Amino acid sequence: MAKILLIETATAFCSVAISVDGKIISLKEESGQNLHASNLTLFIEEVIKKSGMSYGDLDAVAISKGPGSYTGLRIGVSTAKGLCYALEKPLIAIETLEMMAAGFLSQNPGYDGLICPMIDARRMEVYTSVYNAELTLLEPTSAKIIDENSFSDLLSENIITFLGDGSAKCAETLKHVNALFSDVNFNSAANLSLLAENAFNNTIFEDVAYFEPFYLKDFVLTQPKKRV
Repeated sequence: MAKILLIETATAFCSVAISVDGKIISLKEESGQNLHASNLTLFIEEVIKKSGMSYGDLDAVAISKGPGSYTGLRIGVSTAKGLCYALEKPLIAIETLEMMAAGFLSQNPGYDGLICPMIDARRMEVYTSVYNAELTLLEPTSAKIIDENSFSDLLSENIITFLGDGSAKCAETLKHVNALFSDVNFNSAANLSLLAENAFNNTIFEDVAYFEPFYLKDFVLTQPKKRV
């Protein structure tokens, strides 16, 4: 019966949970700008305390590995790796878009369409992928600039539910009878639980020394415009 600390920091949500045998027993999350650096370790301490466990009771640490916010992922992964080093526990990494799709399916039993999680990557670009109702990956993770022809082949034959903080800005562009949009937040550490439990049971662990977040794109530092 695995006890796993779950961490999600890929978007504006800072989310931490503990699962036991795939079931959430403690959860703390909040949304806002620049929360991760100041709140992540506090949230971890809080969920540990609420669970009635100690750090030593954990069997593994699971992280939502990206794609997503460069800063959020860097903070989440470095925190997870530090805990794994200190506690000598294995590290589990789950792709963020898969976590989001799994969360949608858990809340929508019987859904038989496709799921397209989207994470905002500025302007009309999103990090996205497509899954079916069995969580089989149909289109691999990529950075897409969305226009009126995006996903047209899939939409012609399937209902697709678009979700995530990148989907709202695409609603006016992806106008199709088979395009549905969910405004529910699925960037929650709670949605890592079953995926992390499966990885633990199959000993799918990362090399803590060399693991890096899945940034997908290189970080580009932009300079603010000078005022005239």
